[in-house]
Amino acid sequence: MFPLEHTVAPTAVVPLHIFEPRYRALAAAVTSLDEPEFGIAPIERGREVGGEDVRADVAVVARVVDFEEYPDGRWALIAVATRRLRVIEWLTDDPYPRARVEDWPDDDADRYVAQLGDDPLTTMTAELERIGAAVARLQPDHPVDVPTLSDDPAQATWEAAGFAQLNSLDTTTLLRTPGAAERLHLAEGLVRERAEMLEALADERG
Repeated sequence: MFPLEHTVAPTAVVPLHIFEPRYRALAAAVTSLDEPEFGIAPIERGREVGGEDVRADVAVVARVVDFEEYPDGRWALIAVATRRLRVIEWLTDDPYPRARVEDWPDDDADRYVAQLGDDPLTTMTAELERIGAAVARLQPDHPVDVPTLSDDPAQATWEAAGFAQLNSLDTTTLLRTPGAAERLHLAEGLVRERAEMLEALADERG
């Protein structure tokens, strides 16, 4: 397990610069696997360097897609977050952070679209376009491409949350939301709040 001070959601690309001895050991162990994967969990209190942190009970699986070990023992990893995990129990950090976990799939994947209306993804896309337009006003020299969301609403929820750059608290709340229907509904509201905040900031700056 790799505890981080910010929350990572599925679909996110995670670059890691590893220098602490326990995480060097983790990197060496993970990259030796046929399927190099590890867990990433948010830290709810404390810091990721030096230990003495309080870790969440939810995490994601991160699949290593590229890595390099430097001559001085540091590592660079690039991983992609793929799916949710429920943390059953945190274990000791010897030789690196470990936990007993289980996969946490959605239990309502076949029903959530009907529960939320005719076309919830259209509504989500409209909110993302509001964000893109507001960012373009704030940073005219850095155009923003609004992503085309997946046809799978569960996947699209994570894509939208990532584009909206929701804060760690909101992202952790989404991770802890059991079913896809409730999560999509919650994400819509959070993305809308983000759009409103950016539009207000753009209006203030003229």
